[in-house]
Parts: sequence; structure tokens; C-alpha cells
Amino acid sequence: MLLRKVRISASLKMITGLNNLVLSPVSDKNHIFLQSPQVQTASRIQFLHSSKPISNNSNQFVPKSVAQSSIALSTDGIRRPVKADAQAALFDYLHTTRGLSFLDSEHISKNSPRFLEGLLAKVDSEKDVLRALTKFFRYHPINEFEPFFESMGLSEREYAPFLPQELIFLSDDELLLDNYHTLSSYGLPRCEIGRLFKEVNEIFRYEYGVLNMKLRAYEQLGLRRSNVIKLVSCSPQLLAGEVDNAFVRVLGRMKELGFDSNWIVGHLSSKNTYNWNRMLETLCFLQELGFSDVQMEALFREDAALLFAGCGKQVDIVVALLVKLGLKVEEVLDLVVKNPQILSPKCAKNFSKALAILLEIGTKPEITVQILLSHMEVLASHSLKGLKTVLKDFNSDKHSLCEALEKNPSTFFNLAFKTKKSGAEFVAARSPNNIVEKTDFLLRLGYVENSEEMVKALKQFRGRGDQLQERFDCLVGAGLDFNTVSGMVKQAPTVLNQTRDILEKKMDCLKNYLGYPVESIAGFPSYLCYDMKRISLRFSMYAWLREKGYVKPMLSVSTLLACSDARFIKYYVNIHPNGPEMWENLKRSLASD
Repeated sequence: MLLRKVRISASLKMITGLNNLVLSPVSDKNHIFLQSPQVQTASRIQFLHSSKPISNNSNQFVPKSVAQSSIALSTDGIRRPVKADAQAALFDYLHTTRGLSFLDSEHISKNSPRFLEGLLAKVDSEKDVLRALTKFFRYHPINEFEPFFESMGLSEREYAPFLPQELIFLSDDELLLDNYHTLSSYGLPRCEIGRLFKEVNEIFRYEYGVLNMKLRAYEQLGLRRSNVIKLVSCSPQLLAGEVDNAFVRVLGRMKELGFDSNWIVGHLSSKNTYNWNRMLETLCFLQELGFSDVQMEALFREDAALLFAGCGKQVDIVVALLVKLGLKVEEVLDLVVKNPQILSPKCAKNFSKALAILLEIGTKPEITVQILLSHMEVLASHSLKGLKTVLKDFNSDKHSLCEALEKNPSTFFNLAFKTKKSGAEFVAARSPNNIVEKTDFLLRLGYVENSEEMVKALKQFRGRGDQLQERFDCLVGAGLDFNTVSGMVKQAPTVLNQTRDILEKKMDCLKNYLGYPVESIAGFPSYLCYDMKRISLRFSMYAWLREKGYVKPMLSVSTLLACSDARFIKYYVNIHPNGPEMWENLKRSLASD
């Protein structure tokens, strides 16, 4: 017992030392080496804040006082040193005292901020937090399920109903831990397992080996492990019971249409819920309507959301609305085949809204059909105003509006569009060639066709496809590798929204002001999104301080640009007696250029 206390005490002292140790670096040309590899990362982060010279030796640098850096708060409002000590204490309790594995203890201690706040409220956090919490744990065993569930991504309100009534130690629920380890070992991020626990709690009661067998069963359908991971993360219900027959049939039918499993899984999102039975019904319904395999493939490739967003519910809505207009089944089929865009979620919404307005003002059925069916492309691409807004131009006289529409049906869209452009102008402004060029460009970068990521990227990029390619080539021509630039663009798509001239200026600024290699922005592509005034001002100030020997020679670009003006002035400008004066001179100089 005495030996165990000595071992625990030594372990706590070691963790405290690692959390609070601040080392002086040894500078060698453009690299910084720390004296202790165990704390290299933590010390470097502290050291990369500004430094000032030690007295009588301007060639060596030390960080600003620990007291000054310790006031920094983490994102959850706890001071960083306090949070680090609390995490260390919880880790030691879970790993050393309770015997949980190193990985489990580390993940729980680092991903349960709300639980740590509650612990800190029970001790004096102004004193030695590590010692105080260690003493607290000695006499007050905690409910280990609370930080465990929080580390899985669940809030207190979400996990409260699942807290065991008679257990407080995780090791007492062996099945829960075993199934949790099965999922994490398979590759599911630990912080995302909470969704599975919340939606299909029963899978955490499976006997040993059952859950792993279910995961392997989906691999046997021809899915890669990475696809299975995303699949069960987005649709946890697939792990409940036997292999989902509806999913198997949807997968098989989509493969018959020419879609591989990568395309299917690439369109799933953890933000949505998926009903595979409804998807199967949609596929069967389209087939019953008379769609050929070629037509269905073209339909889904043009708008995958038709199947995945709402799980095909829009198909039922649109068909019901068309039947309500008085169309026969044969006419509905002919209409949908000729205008497949009518089944898209956006078009279905606008179609329903437009129909409601036309019926409300008393438009004749044949005029309503004529108005809606002759403007399918416009309906699929734009939003509509409400009825009250449309009626304002007719002094709220529904009869007058109805007469105007019967004389000139296009009047409706000129009034109902939320944009000031007319329907014809709006359609003309959307160049199909431009969209195709952008899509081809994104495919060359490695995006999955029609995936959620591609849809987002298309919305973020500005300019024609050839302009985007030109800007991309500009970065490659500056000395960056093709794959590096592709990664940068995926991380910060707005990089390519700037002209080639601006990109060249920013790359030149990086090399001429600081003498940095172009590769230094590979991990911080957002550098190219900052305006030139901010870049020039801060780089000029840093270059001056570096010449005077008041800062390290190779601070990262993100360190110089990402912080606020107040922080930059505090930690960089003010460290030199003449810094504020130089700062103002640079601002005036750049303003006059």
C-alpha cells in the first residue's frame, strides 16, 4: 500500500512538471530545438508567443512570464493551466486508481469539459488544482459514466436518461465497454459514438463479438471499411437487428443503375437521418412510373438529393400535386420524364408554393397547369415570395391578379420571384457551361461527383472554371506541389476566389518580406484570404522586430496573422521600446501608398 502511494505521488509530480515546465530553446539557423522531447509540443506552443531578450545577451530568448501566459482561457472558459491540471488529475484517477486503459483514460479526461467544470467547482481552483482534485478523488469516487458519455459527444441532457441507477464504475459494465471498444477499434471516432449510443442503445448490450460480426457483414456486401464507418455513423439503425434488407436492396438497385458504393456513401451526411425503406419505395415507384435505368441514372446524377435528402419524399409530394391539378397518371409520367428536375427538393417546394398561390387567387386549372408546366426550369432554380407580397402590386385584389395571369402567364413569375430579375433573365444568367466547367475542375481535384462536399464547394467558388484553373495553376507555378494545392483548396476554398494578380502579390510578399518558403503556408492556406493591408503591416512589423533581435526568426504565418490587432500589439509591437512608434509609422506609410 505504501509503495502504491509513493508511485501515485511520483506520477502526479511528473505530470505537474510536464504541464508547467517552460524551457528555453536552443536556436540553430531556422530551426528551434527544445531541451526535452517529452514537452516539445507544449513548450513550442508557449514559446511561439513573442519573446524578448535576456539581459546582457541579445542572442538568446525566453518566453514572456508564465504568469502572463497563464491568463489565457481555453474555449470552455477554464484557464489553460488549470484545465491541464484537472485533466491530468482525472487521467491519473481513471488510469492509475481505477485501472482503465491508457487510451480510454486519456480520451475521457481530454473530452469532458463540462464534467471538469463541475469538479473544479467542488475544489479551490485558485490553489494547487492537481493536489486538490487528487485529494477529492481519494474520498469522493465519481460517477465515471458521466465523463465517459460526454467524451462520446453527448450532452448532459442527452446522456442523463442512460445513467445506470446502481453503477458508478465503468469497469462494472463490461458489455458497454466491449462494444464501445469494438466501434473505436473498427475506426469510428470516439467523439461520434455518442450518436449511435443515443439512437441504437441496444447495440451496446450485444454479447461479445456480435457487434464486430455485424460490421463485417456489411463489408461482405462489397463495402470498404471506410465506407462502413461512414455508413453506420450516418445511419446507426443499420447495426440494430439483422443486416438491413432495405439497405441491401437499395445498394443492389443503385449498382444496377451504374453507381458504386463510394458514390452512394459519399452522399450521406451525419446531419441527416435516412429511411432506407422509403428510398427503396422511391426507386420502385420511379420504375413503376416508367423510368428506364438510363433515365433514373441521369436523374440521380443530376440531383442526388432527390433520393438522399428527404429519402425520396419529394417524389410522392410532386405526384400528388400533379394529380390534384387533374392530370392523369399517363400525363404525370410524361411530364416527369420530360422534366425530371420537377422531382428535386427545391423544385418540389417551389412547385407546391406556386400551386398554393394560384389556387388561392382562383386561377383556372388549365391556366394553372400552363403556368407551372411552362416554367419548370425556373421553378427548380429560384425561390418565390408569399401571396401577400405578390398581391401588393395589385392592391390586394386577387381578381385583378387572376385576370392578369390569364392574359400573360409569365406575369406571375415576374411578380413572384424574390430577385429583381425576370424569369428569363434569371435563367439566362445561369450558364450551364459555367457549372460544367466548375464541376470538371472539382473532379480533377479529387471531389466525389454530386457529393455533399462538391455541392458546398460549388457554392463557395466564384468565377468560371477556366479562371479557377488559372488561379490553381498560379499556386502550383509558385513552387507548391499539385497535391499540396489541392489540399489547401479543400481546406479553404475561398483561396481561389481571388484574382491571379492578388495571389501572386501575396506569394511574393511571403518570400520578399519574410524570406519564407512557399511551403510555409501549406498548413495555413487561409493566409491567401487575408487582405494585403493586414499582411503588409504585420509582416513589416515582424521583419523590423526580427532585425532588432526581439522575436524568433521563423514564427509561423498563422501566428502573425490569425490573432487580433490588440493581441498582436500586446505581444509583438509593445515588446520593443520603439515598437509603438514604428507601428504607427508603418500604418501611415501603407495608408499613403
